[in-house]
Amino acid sequence: MKGLFPFAVLVAGLSLQGCAGCDQGDSLPARHAGTSKNKEKAEKPPEEAYRQGTPAVVRMKKKDGVWMIPVSINGTAMDFIFDTGAGLITISAVEASYLYKQGRISDEDVLGSASFTNANGDIHEGTVINLKEVRIGERVMENVQASVTHNSKGPLLLGQSALEKFGRIQIDYAAETITFY
Repeated sequence: MKGLFPFAVLVAGLSLQGCAGCDQGDSLPARHAGTSKNKEKAEKPPEEAYRQGTPAVVRMKKKDGVWMIPVSINGTAMDFIFDTGAGLITISAVEASYLYKQGRISDEDVLGSASFTNANGDIHEGTVINLKEVRIGERVMENVQASVTHNSKGPLLLGQSALEKFGRIQIDYAAETITFY
């Protein structure tokens, strides 16, 4: 199901009223606009940024009872819920629309549609996309599958499609860090 249709529906049906991975009150472009420091990191070649065996230590922050970590999706920084129960990285239709409008995802990244079961057991329709680059700290993963929920208020979830790429993950709640090995 490649083509414009899934993103055209997402883009046309949304008023950019805020995204799940950002602090309330900020405008969407301001929340996702990379600083020059972030752009320099995003432009590093993946083989330089991803060093096998070199741990990446990332600060976590607790918000509304869940642990959030900074993740860059195709060069756009967002805060994700660290969710070992989610099968895929999950973004809402708002984030997908923003990334699409910024040229960070394209029609070629749409892999198809699928049904997803949430933690309550409810089944929802979503779109599966390919993320060209997922950066956690200095670790870079390429071509990671993600789901786009057809919901503007869906949370950003860092799920197994990214987490399983690491050999080991260590959480230090006292130091509020997570280390990816």
